[in-house]
Amino acid sequence: MQQSSYKTITQPCEGLFKEKGSKFFAFAYPIHTATQAKPLIENLRKEHHSARHVCWAYKLGYDGSEYRANDDGEPSNTAGKPILGQIDSFELTNVLVCVVRYFGGTLLGVGGLIQAYKEAARETLAVAEIIEKPIEYIVTLRFDYGMQVAVNQLLKLYNAHVISQKFEIGCEFLCAVPILQKELFLQAVGQLPDVLIVS
Repeated sequence: MQQSSYKTITQPCEGLFKEKGSKFFAFAYPIHTATQAKPLIENLRKEHHSARHVCWAYKLGYDGSEYRANDDGEPSNTAGKPILGQIDSFELTNVLVCVVRYFGGTLLGVGGLIQAYKEAARETLAVAEIIEKPIEYIVTLRFDYGMQVAVNQLLKLYNAHVISQKFEIGCEFLCAVPILQKELFLQAVGQLPDVLIVS
């Protein structure tokens, strides 16, 4: 069966985990692309310039097929992987989780680090507002003003909505259609005279 929805977080949130004097500040952000992750990570590095490590993981795409994890100098797979594991256990995607570590003077060992990064990530995701969103197909429609009522009726019929619109010589609507309605919607648009599917 085709996947019709995915789970993500609605807004940034924070968590904190302490272990043997070390502090692990966790931050979760909703993101849609990998390029959105970089400035958020860099910002945390600036804000927490005296911290030892800023480790992170993200998962992207409706099916979570795009992901990355970074240990930022911690022993291999002790930070990024446990953070990614928590994103998975909450079944989330389109999310970035960063954990900033302030060293407390006591070495935690590999097992201790894995547990600490896991718990810090879990703390922040546990307080996150999680929502289920429908997977949508994005399409641009171009048409004359006279077709606007018919296009709006069609959008309503297929639970689609307009993301943005331009009114110049004609109308151009950037629309989002629930993925399960995609084929039927495109067939119905094809029946309308003078309505062009641009993308």
